[in-house]
Amino acid sequence: MISKVLSSAVFGIDAYLVEVEVDIASGFPQFSTVGLPEGAVRESKERVKAAIKNCGYNFPLKRITVNLAPADRRKEGTI
Repeated sequence: MISKVLSSAVFGIDAYLVEVEVDIASGFPQFSTVGLPEGAVRESKERVKAAIKNCGYNFPLKRITVNLAPADRRKEGTI
């Protein structure tokens, strides 16, 4: 695991913690999000790529896995 940050999500009117863990490994270039992401969360990879490039960094051409924990709760909306 390269990095881990704490975020939050909403379930009804309650909020809960979401751990966002990122791993970059060698292999075929791929960006995947795991941990029960809904469609909008899965599609956020384009926003992530744009943010990295706009910060002046090169997007790594490696296998990138983003884990959203806890995995038993569905994540909706944008992150």
